Amino acid sequence: MTIYLVVVRHSRTYHPMNYQTFKPHPDLEALVKCHWTLEVPADMEAPRQRVIPDGCIEMFFILGDDVKRFTSGDDFIIQPRAMVFGQITEPYYVQPTGYVNTFAVRFYPYGFANFVKTPIQDLADKETLLTTLFEENAARELEQRIIEASSTNTRIEIVESFLLDRLTDQSTVDSIVKSTIDTLFLTKGGVPINSILKDELSKRRNLERKFSKQVGISPKQLGKVIRLQAALKMLLNKEAENLTQIAYESEYFDQAHFIKDFREFTGVNPKEYLNDDQMMLSSLIYSKD
Repeated sequence: MTIYLVVVRHSRTYHPMNYQTFKPHPDLEALVKCHWTLEVPADMEAPRQRVIPDGCIEMFFILGDDVKRFTSGDDFIIQPRAMVFGQITEPYYVQPTGYVNTFAVRFYPYGFANFVKTPIQDLADKETLLTTLFEENAARELEQRIIEASSTNTRIEIVESFLLDRLTDQSTVDSIVKSTIDTLFLTKGGVPINSILKDELSKRRNLERKFSKQVGISPKQLGKVIRLQAALKMLLNKEAENLTQIAYESEYFDQAHFIKDFREFTGVNPKEYLNDDQMMLSSLIYSKD
């Protein structure tokens, strides 16, 4: 278990965020990156938070007050209490209406495909109710048990039992998909897909089709997300002296290319990001994830 208690400043107030991560069961660790919780005290002036792509799919249980997700401008929906949010291809904003208390499961890019029959690309950029993805009665029972559980450890046991009961043959994930993703993570997204495939360039279309089904985005998109996340972590943890060094070490063509991709994923340039109240949640999560 890893715990991060961070006090962030906004609108002349100081605001504690308690973000914790927990390792999954050994039988799930190839598919589940972690379980996590987030608690934030109620604050009626809490700014919107921009959620950016990270290449993962997440199962959420909202245990506190409602959370808004903005669809455009000031239009919003109230997020479901038990849901899966698919691959994020473009940033979006959320805002709590009061006390934040969230329990979630973060899956590796190819992980969630092992538990459902729904094509993963159908989940992208939206909430999908658990009752849509799993048997309705079982999904409702899972939600109720998670709500009533007295501790995070109990919630982890409940959700892991649910997932293990539904784990399909792991060959669901094609070996070329997994090896491609493993290489992207190993190289922090800095290697072109053509280089990964080497003498299998003729299979690129086949790989992209499998990625769409099992991951939800293309290999190129995932590579961009992984590379941006690696650069973002360097920025947040002050592991480089300047943006040029980050761009170089993250395999961007130059600083301008890095800034362009950064703005595409976050909506702001790197220097603005560090001082943006709307980025404080992502700064906490992505600096430690």
